Formats: sequence, structure tokens, C-alpha cells
Amino acid sequence: MVKKKSKSNPSIASMTGFARCSGSSDGYSWNWEAKSVNGKGLDVRCRLPQGFEEIDVEARNATGKAFKRGNFNLVLTVQETSRQSQYQVNRALLDQLVETASEIRAGNDEFDKPSLDGLLAVRGVIEPVTEADDEEERRARKNEMLTGLKEVLTSLGQNRLEEGARMAEVLFEQLDTIIGLCRQAEKLAELQPDNIRQKLKEQIAELLESTPSLPEERLAQEAAVLMTKADVREELDRLQAHIEAARDLMEEGGVIGRRLDFLCQEFNREANTLCSKAADVGLSKIGLELKAVIEQYREQVQNIE
Repeated sequence: MVKKKSKSNPSIASMTGFARCSGSSDGYSWNWEAKSVNGKGLDVRCRLPQGFEEIDVEARNATGKAFKRGNFNLVLTVQETSRQSQYQVNRALLDQLVETASEIRAGNDEFDKPSLDGLLAVRGVIEPVTEADDEEERRARKNEMLTGLKEVLTSLGQNRLEEGARMAEVLFEQLDTIIGLCRQAEKLAELQPDNIRQKLKEQIAELLESTPSLPEERLAQEAAVLMTKADVREELDRLQAHIEAARDLMEEGGVIGRRLDFLCQEFNREANTLCSKAADVGLSKIGLELKAVIEQYREQVQNIE
């Protein structure tokens, strides 16, 4: 029987999390948002504003160093704050508007002469003049944003660990339930040979009445074969060994999602065999309950890094 271990605080991380970080630098304000969901491997997608595409590679590398599994979405938004201090008139566009208005009025006197205020209000006529960045300012701003990215990834990692701690409690409870069902199955399995023997006696008696010439030795052989096929102790032993391995992994912590998922497949295999071998309704019912709890356990495991 599986020995119940004390539950420490394993560092199990969920693959689901969200974090946000804001900052400002040299006339710009920026905001990072990082979201992750479960995935088979590591997939990073970055959405960056125009002019900041060079951050893409470094953002992907930083995420790959911080995490092993999950689908990640990184979003950077940037807004200028105090750099648009001057404006200029787009003379080419203004001249084109004046010329077009004159041509229209030449063919129809009903149109009023365009006002200067109206022309200047046309989008694009007045343009903001932004001071050109020098290389040193651009590099410093980029470094500030990458520092913010590290902060948001750290926060995301902490969020995933907190979610993982809550999941660990549920997973340990589900393992306890599986252990309890295994114990019930063991008790019923001990009674199963006697039940099979009794049923066989009844069937043999009926068979001998109709076929009295059937050798008793042959009947004994068939009975032994049936009891061997119905023996579920081997499946229960393997299932309990898998439970022990799952507990060890969860106590170990770290990146264990794939290994736990493999153990869930083994759980299912033994539970299916137990159901197929069950010779009475009680054992079949326990087998079905086992399959249900194992499936719930597997659903949780598939969100572990």
C-alpha cells in the first residue's frame, strides 16, 4: 500500500498567468503586458509598436530563459509624452488644398472662399515636429524597456507559482482519493476468488446435469483459468506504484508537467484493465470512479509547467 507522505510546499508552476508593468523614459511612457496559457512546448508571440521591432529577439530570449513551457503573448505599448513641442505647416498639402478650392470656385460661385482656419484644420496640414533621437538616447530607452520586460516576466513567474501552489493542493487531494479507491478495490479483490468459486459451483452443477460426462479435471482447469484472469492485484500494485511516483515528482517540484502527464496515461491503463477484469458490480463501480478521478487529475496536470 502507498505510504502517505507529508505535503511540503513544492515549487510547482502553472502555465497560466498574467502580469503588467509600466514605466517612462526620456519623453516616452510604455507599458508591458505578459499573458501565458498552457501549451505542449514554449511558444512566444510579441506585439510591438512600429519602431521598436528590434526588441523582439531579446524579448523572446528573455522569456525562453525564464520559462520552459507555455504559450506566451507579450504586448508593448509606447506613447510619447513631452517630445512634441513644435509644429510645422505642410506647405505642399496646403498649396494643393488652396489650388483645389480655387478650381472648384471657378466653376461655381455658390462656394464660399475657404478660410485659413478651415484649411489649417484639415488633417495633415499642421504636423508635429519631434526632435530627432540620437543613438545614445535610443539605446538608453531600449534598455529601460528591457528592464521593464524582466520585471514583468518575474511578476508573471511569481503569478504562475502562486497558481501552481493552489493546484498542488488539489492534486494531492485527488491522489488521496485515488489511494482510497485502491484500498476499497483491494478489499473487494480479496473476496473476488470466493465469489467466482461460488458462481462456478452453481454453473458446474447446472452443466453436469445437462452433460454428466464432462470430466471434473477439465472443470477444475477452467475454474483456475477464470480466477487467474479475474485477479486484479497486479493492476492495483502497478497503480499504487504510479501513485508513489506521482507523489515523489510533486514533492520534487520544478518542471514536472510532462512526466506527470505520462504517469496519468499509466493510471488510465491500469484503471481500464481493472474495469475489464472486474467480476462483480462493486469492483466495476470502483473502477469507473477511479477513471473519473484520474481524468480530473490529468486535466489539472496538463496545466503544469
